[in-house]
Amino acid sequence: MISAGVVTAARVTHESGSVDDLADASPESQRDAVADLLSVPEIEEAYVLSTCNRVEAYVVGTDAAVGRAALEEFFAAVDDDAVVVSDHDESLHHLLSVAAGLESVVLGEDQILGQVRTAYEDARTIGGIGEMLETAVTKAIHVGERARTETEINEGVVSLGSAATKLADRELSLDGTTALVVGAGEMGRLAARSLADAGVEDIVVANRTVAHAEHLATELDADAEAIPLEALSTVAGGADVVVTATGSEEPILEPDHLATDGGADADAETNRVVVDLGQPRDVEPAAGDLSTVAVYDLDDLESITQETREQRADAASEVESMVDREFDLLCDQYKRARADEVIAAMYESAERMKERELETALSRLEGEEFSAEQREVVEAMADALVNQLLAPPTKSLREAAAEDDWSTINTALQLFDPDFAGDDGPVAPPVTGTASPLEATDDD
Repeated sequence: MISAGVVTAARVTHESGSVDDLADASPESQRDAVADLLSVPEIEEAYVLSTCNRVEAYVVGTDAAVGRAALEEFFAAVDDDAVVVSDHDESLHHLLSVAAGLESVVLGEDQILGQVRTAYEDARTIGGIGEMLETAVTKAIHVGERARTETEINEGVVSLGSAATKLADRELSLDGTTALVVGAGEMGRLAARSLADAGVEDIVVANRTVAHAEHLATELDADAEAIPLEALSTVAGGADVVVTATGSEEPILEPDHLATDGGADADAETNRVVVDLGQPRDVEPAAGDLSTVAVYDLDDLESITQETREQRADAASEVESMVDREFDLLCDQYKRARADEVIAAMYESAERMKERELETALSRLEGEEFSAEQREVVEAMADALVNQLLAPPTKSLREAAAEDDWSTINTALQLFDPDFAGDDGPVAPPVTGTASPLEATDDD
């Protein structure tokens, strides 16, 4: 039976859910998540993208109902209102938009493209990438690269790290200040670099693995040092700006870390800014009660990112058109591949018939004087007949696939070989251009 896998996806993002919803949705690792999805019967492929502001899962199943059931279980711990489910076409289009930066908190940010690539490698390593997702994810990466090289979608604030810096700069002048960056991963690295570029004089990088913090400190254009997480209490209280970006399951900064030596003065003015980019939260919510500390999380970056969206409106429109065109090309690519599968199977069926009849004819001529050259002529004639007979239906089948006319394709298969479909029945069409039988929502 020709493969007719259907893509179904579900997601929890900064637009559909809260920080807590994202925390509930986040898997232990992308690889483990893919492995869990692949363990579901009839799920053939799986891809999971998990970042600080989105958890998305894509599966290829024998039909849409199989995919939806697997994804419902995958997001079982999340409030249903925070989960967005999409069918075949919507899932593919959304994936291209994500890689292009159109769905990010910071419109057009660059970090997401690297995260899409990493998720692809994770899924491929665990066996989650087959023909359908290979085509889709590599197309998404291609679109993401085009968006950033052919448009200005990533001009200005390009990451949550730089957005955090801009937010802090609104509260106090960063020139000559001291900053603490907790976490030396990609997000922490972007934040530290952005703070250094904004004029922060001294930066302390805290990380569980001190060697990683030391490596980041050497890259910064500022006086920088590295400390272990255990030493946070010795430096957090003296930092003007604190940016946290770790993968800790529990808060690592508590009010006691941030309180000044004299305690919290109800009449004191805010003189320190804490931006929590962690997912789940790195900062205990009670820290926001300190009068001298302004605590912000991912939800509070909306004002910064809205400005970026307005600045990049023209580029975003250009990228949206690019995504639409590339989505059409992706659908055409799937259709051609499916049509070619059917055509190849048709030729194989015809080839078997030709070989059978040719063998019968030649066996009847064994008593005649039949040279090798004559045998070649007969075989060539048989090949020519097959090719000429199948050329018109081949063209018609490709046109039918382009128009989603799978009834014609199945009819053609039955005409050439009534037993071709076997016990599995006729070839199923790809699910494109149709709505999911269950209600699916979109967050555009």
